[in-house]
Amino acid sequence: MAGANAGGPRGEPPWRRYLTDYNEGLGLVYERLVLNDYLEGLKHRFGLERVLEAPLFGMAGVSGINSIHLARLGCSITLVDTDEERLQGVRRLWSELELEADFHLQAKLSQLPFPDRSFDLAWQWAGLWYLDDAEALLSELCRVSGRLVFAAMPNPRQPGYLLRKHVAEPEFFRGVDESWTDIGRVRRALEGRGYRTIEQGVMDVPPWPDTVMPVAELLQRLGIRSKRLQRRFSGASWEWSTMDYYLGRQPDLRERVLRYAWLERSPLPRWVKGLWAHHRYVLAERHPG
Repeated sequence: MAGANAGGPRGEPPWRRYLTDYNEGLGLVYERLVLNDYLEGLKHRFGLERVLEAPLFGMAGVSGINSIHLARLGCSITLVDTDEERLQGVRRLWSELELEADFHLQAKLSQLPFPDRSFDLAWQWAGLWYLDDAEALLSELCRVSGRLVFAAMPNPRQPGYLLRKHVAEPEFFRGVDESWTDIGRVRRALEGRGYRTIEQGVMDVPPWPDTVMPVAELLQRLGIRSKRLQRRFSGASWEWSTMDYYLGRQPDLRERVLRYAWLERSPLPRWVKGLWAHHRYVLAERHPG
């Protein structure tokens, strides 16, 4: 399963489309922006300088741009992928943004080509269930980090996940290992390798459910033929692109998107947000010594 990416049935890899089509949809742009805020918080709290994202796939939409905000904050970024074509596309995206990173093509994520404690943060977003041996990757992230490991996975409790699984895209779930949506399993894997959990929480809590596909496509899959709704969620008025925001083409995008973050920012307890949050995460710190 290594090398897969989120979304879509068998056939044309969905990541290939997004190497040139940056229109990811409102939900994905929201997800990236709240993740950016969280990563920026880690940067300031822990003085991060060297960051590894391995593998760089997992989030739907444009692959390989999750660490761009950290790069712009001055971090040295290393990215690992298992697919040569995708990695070359990611190199081009970073070049388009005039940013640098160290890119590594690695067939086996169970053996990362870095010395022990090479990074301040080693992290992964939503890709564990694609891997043949996610346990081994987590072990490697722990080995090569000198301080923090961060991992997040889709929340199987939220309504959009259940809609996708049972109605909209059941075929997708035959190609992933759902056991890795158990964030407790991820936490135990990190704690078994000399780390202690310092945060376990939820993230990506907009007011809509998460089906990991554009609204227009979801309507089609659900058999909803309304032309009015199709027009509402397609065309130039429904263009949402993190890359265009980074390139300065949509400078007001962050302000427009984060108007929907009122639930994310609310003081509701974690267990309440956990009924709706799209992702759950663990942040672990290496024990001293």
